[in-house]
Parts: sequence; C-alpha cells; structure tokens
Amino acid sequence: MNPSTPSANSPQATPSLPADLHGERAALRGNPSFVWRAGQERRLQRILAWAPRQADGRVGRVLVDGCGVGMYVRALQPHATAIHGLDIEPAHLTQAVRHVPGAYFVLGRGEELPYPDDFFDLVLSHEVLEHVQDDRASAAEMVRTLRPGGRAVIFVPNRLYPFETHGHYWRGRYHFGNTPLINYLPDPLRNRLAPHVRAYTASGLQDLFRGQPVRIRHHSQLFPGYDNVVARRPGLGRWLRRITYGMERTPLRLLGLSHFLVVEKVAG
Repeated sequence: MNPSTPSANSPQATPSLPADLHGERAALRGNPSFVWRAGQERRLQRILAWAPRQADGRVGRVLVDGCGVGMYVRALQPHATAIHGLDIEPAHLTQAVRHVPGAYFVLGRGEELPYPDDFFDLVLSHEVLEHVQDDRASAAEMVRTLRPGGRAVIFVPNRLYPFETHGHYWRGRYHFGNTPLINYLPDPLRNRLAPHVRAYTASGLQDLFRGQPVRIRHHSQLFPGYDNVVARRPGLGRWLRRITYGMERTPLRLLGLSHFLVVEKVAG
C-alpha cells in the first residue's frame, strides 16, 4: 500500500476481532481499538481540541502512527484534508483498508516512518509507544515528520495507575487481564512481570522528546472510559465516570490510566 495513493475500499464496517485477542501476539503488540464507544469518543474530542487548524478550520495532513484497524483514522478523516495510517501488523492494515475509504495506508514501523521531513500537521500515537522496540527513536520520527507548528498527540500508559492493563508473565506463561500494583514495583521486578510493555512516569515520557525541536503544549492524565462497566452495570459505570473524571481536575489525576501529551514542533 503506497502512502501517496488513496486506498480502494469497500463500505465501512466494524472490524472483526482477531483470534489471538488475548494471546502472545497481543501481549507483544497490544490490541488496537476494535469498537467505537464513549471512551474513544472522549479521547477524540481531546485530540481535536489540541489539533492545529488551518484557515478553513480543518486540521490538515494527519498521520495515525500505529493505526490498527483504522478506528481513529475513520474518526479523524472528516476533520483532515488528508488522513494517513501506518501499522506494523499486515492483518490490521487489511481490515483498515476495507474500513476507511479514501485514506492512505502503509505498512511500516514507528522507528522508521516512510514520510519526508515536515510533512504532517498532526501525528497521533494512541497507546503505541509502550509496545515499540525503540520508543525514543519513534518519538524522534514523529517530530521529524511534523511541519513547524504541527503537533504530536500521544497517549501512553501511566506508571502510577494502580493496574497493569496489559497482563503479566508468571513462570513463563502470559496471563491476560488487569493486574494490580505491578507498576508500583521497582523496575527490576516490574520488568520481569511485564517485560512486554512499558508504563511511563510523567518525566519519563517527556524525556523521550528531550533535545528535539519541540515545546510541550499540554500534559495531563486521563481515567478510563469504563464502557464495559457501563454496559454490564450502568449505575456503577456512571458513578465511576463521575468520580474519576472529577479527579482529572485535581492533583489525583496523576493516578489516571493514561498520559495525554501534546508537543508542538518549533522552527529550527
């Protein structure tokens, strides 16, 4: 799939779930968003609030770096003059091509983006950096491909969240699910239980961009969408949203699920 040629797609449909949703591949690479619910919509509104705008109010040229099956590509498409998606998983891209008519897709790695310098107005990295082999190189590539004044919007797991949501390894076997307090352990112990995924402190995330020609425009933490809880127990889900979303306006936001970082490329 050539990044300079729009994909020829069938009508949009919700992608099917992969067979190894909870398996070793998912542990290594993570699972992209397969459905669109309130939690994804809430994050989309945060992305759009910080996206740079052109004179016509549109965002410009957008890259979803680690696009999965194209859920955020499709959501951002109406706001962009051109929308690109990159992913390392061929099976995900096959679904994305069918899922998002008119988008540009390419198979590639975040550490080596196949785009020229100063190309994009907005780069979205949604829960991807924790899975790449070299997160510092991936951060540098995002900055390289942004035009001056362009912005990168990044979501990554928060080290202070009480649960490790990517599962853990115990005695050589992977166990899917939320595991409490792993991220509170010292690095040697934490990395033995969760060697497949990173979790970031605020300073550790910002340090990825140290020395790059960027300035930090925003950094906060977000709590989950609780969509599964709302579906099973609506009252409890609404209560969790009300309490924890209120915490996002207090210092307790530091315990949120994900970091939300916006960096802007500066001239030179």
